[in-house]
Amino acid sequence: MRSTGTSRINRIGAIAIALSLLSPLLVPRSALAQSAGNGLTDLIDSIFSRANQPPQAATGPDGAAPPWSGEDGASGHPLMTAAAIRQAAANFPNCIAAMWPDAARRNITQENYERFTAGLQPDLRIMDLLDSQPEFTKAIWDYLDILVSDARLAKGREILAKYKPQFDATERAYGVDRYIIAAIWGIESNYSTQMGDRSVVQSTATLACVGRRQAYFKDEFLSALEILNRGDLRPEQMRGSWAGAFGPTQFMPTAFKRYAVDADGDGRRDVVDNPADLIASTANNLKKDGWQNGASWGYEVVVPQGFNYMLADRAKAMPLSQWAHLGLKRANNQTFPRPSEKAYLLAPAGTEGPAFLMLQNFRVIMKYNPAEAYALAIGHFADRLRGGPPFVQPWPRQERVLSRAERLELQQLLAQRGFYKGTPDGQIGGLTRDALRGFQVSIGAPADGFATSEVLDRLRGQ
Repeated sequence: MRSTGTSRINRIGAIAIALSLLSPLLVPRSALAQSAGNGLTDLIDSIFSRANQPPQAATGPDGAAPPWSGEDGASGHPLMTAAAIRQAAANFPNCIAAMWPDAARRNITQENYERFTAGLQPDLRIMDLLDSQPEFTKAIWDYLDILVSDARLAKGREILAKYKPQFDATERAYGVDRYIIAAIWGIESNYSTQMGDRSVVQSTATLACVGRRQAYFKDEFLSALEILNRGDLRPEQMRGSWAGAFGPTQFMPTAFKRYAVDADGDGRRDVVDNPADLIASTANNLKKDGWQNGASWGYEVVVPQGFNYMLADRAKAMPLSQWAHLGLKRANNQTFPRPSEKAYLLAPAGTEGPAFLMLQNFRVIMKYNPAEAYALAIGHFADRLRGGPPFVQPWPRQERVLSRAERLELQQLLAQRGFYKGTPDGQIGGLTRDALRGFQVSIGAPADGFATSEVLDRLRGQ
């Protein structure tokens, strides 16, 4: 529930899932900027998290969270050296005190500021999470298998039935598909069962005073205090991911301020324990991001032999009628109901896997979490909740996911050959896929931008 760019760290969970799970599909979430707070707690923070969300550290032998490693962060940022972290931690009380004037300008009372910050200590374990570099990611088909499971679908159908009046009212008020809201709820927190258990105030305070994202998290910290000061939520309700996303659909504090609504008129915007507020607030987020009432998110399509995959680019949207003219057909052989709608082609597993034409509502889901894999999971989960079938075309499950070292090597080799213009970081995003397409064209291969061990071998052999 956030805004594009930095404010989107609110999906920290699901992107964690997207980063730790995916490889070729992850789109940078403006680097920790869109959080995908996947509730599956700290365990799933490691599997699901929005935007370069690193995995959670393992627990200690007694089951407790481990202490900070005491090591420099992997990013190499000067504020992530062990010495800088220790220095900032020692200055933590002064940092908190220095934010009081900003809090006062937000109409937070001094009494509440002192109350909610009393005894705060930095949680330095977060520094390891902020800068961790997962060695392996999962393929998109494994990601979808985890998220769109039979058990989760069954629970989603129960939720839709249990809160039918709230979903009915929300659809009337906001025009947002109930199945999309239910899918977000299910994927972000497994229907409120796994929302994270870190104090939002402590986490955001830590990140506001220590590490490389202080300016961004200062706003999140002060926004968290505004929520408590206003009385929308109690401190014990504001527990979530290590980056501060909370509630069943994982709001960051700034996103809460922007989108949360009091749907039942009780005077509080409770997106944690009040289903009416939760459902309506999530819908309000999607509506304000441009949701089109009555439209789909996209369609699975069959791509013809010899197709020019250079057209599989988010910037190359065309009317569905034009895609049909190029030979693309829906996988279920149905026609496109609105041929004039514009869509772009996504081929997340290259020529060997299913392809999709993505509409405006898919882009809206990506504003919620800027990973294409996450948005695809949400759209597909919603279709399944609606009674739709699994994807028709198989995934290339025989393909091996590249390790981080191999992804770095891939980028370095592409850069040496003049195709890649970015800084090699081991993350396969848009720049890398574009560079890969350029290389594939140069060797006469389908330019699908899919990073495989075979294309890495071709690069090594050039």
